[in-house]
Amino acid sequence: MSHSIELKIENKVAYITLNRPEVFNSFNREMALSLQNNLDACEANSEVRAIVLTGNGKAFCAGQDLKEVTDPELNPGFKKILEEHYNPIITRLRSIKKPIIGAVNGVAAGAGANIALACDIVVAHDKVSFIQAFSLIGLVPDSAGTFFLPRLIGFQKAQALAMLGDKISAEEAEKMGMIYKSVSLDEFEDTINQLAVKLANMPTKALGLIKELFNKSMTNTLVDQLALESKLQIEAASSNDYAEGVSAFIEKRKPNFKGN
Repeated sequence: MSHSIELKIENKVAYITLNRPEVFNSFNREMALSLQNNLDACEANSEVRAIVLTGNGKAFCAGQDLKEVTDPELNPGFKKILEEHYNPIITRLRSIKKPIIGAVNGVAAGAGANIALACDIVVAHDKVSFIQAFSLIGLVPDSAGTFFLPRLIGFQKAQALAMLGDKISAEEAEKMGMIYKSVSLDEFEDTINQLAVKLANMPTKALGLIKELFNKSMTNTLVDQLALESKLQIEAASSNDYAEGVSAFIEKRKPNFKGN
């Protein structure tokens, strides 16, 4: 049984915690595969309506465990690391039709930073830093860093951060649009829990369709996106949650969404 990932489910929220604090939650093969399995389990569990991804200890995630790639007996090779570890994690984060919060509790570096940025809503506390650390050891960004980062903060800024490996504070990250919000360390845990519970009680089907629309907007033409909005709006309008939302609005009461 894996101990590198912790899973807790409370109030319709799944809390997935990276749990290798002794190495700043850096990824080895076991943790990468375990994270995928836990994401799959949360996707399949109808009781889970929001997911929080965070880390134990001082770091969110320091990226790849370099011990694994420098030890001949452990090294799975970069092809396997990317195709079997990081790429499937990113595709899961984007394809799961439930809201995922990246709760960045400490430094997020390399693949760890890009995994955080692939989450739907990213919140960090004000002691956190983000760093595209790849170039500092002669590598290039992976885990969709070159896909999401320029779309979040612009081409010029993203390329500079990837080349220079600058350390960016949570406050700076919020100002440049890299993350949703930076909060004080004292407020961090409560902010995450309140946001997660709020999302878990919202119309989950609609949130999943919103996520699909934003995913497709990365590559669609305007005409294609308008057509997809029409298609998914019709699908959303046929949901039980839409019927409940309208009834609650007319009756001037709080809606009781079931997520379908």
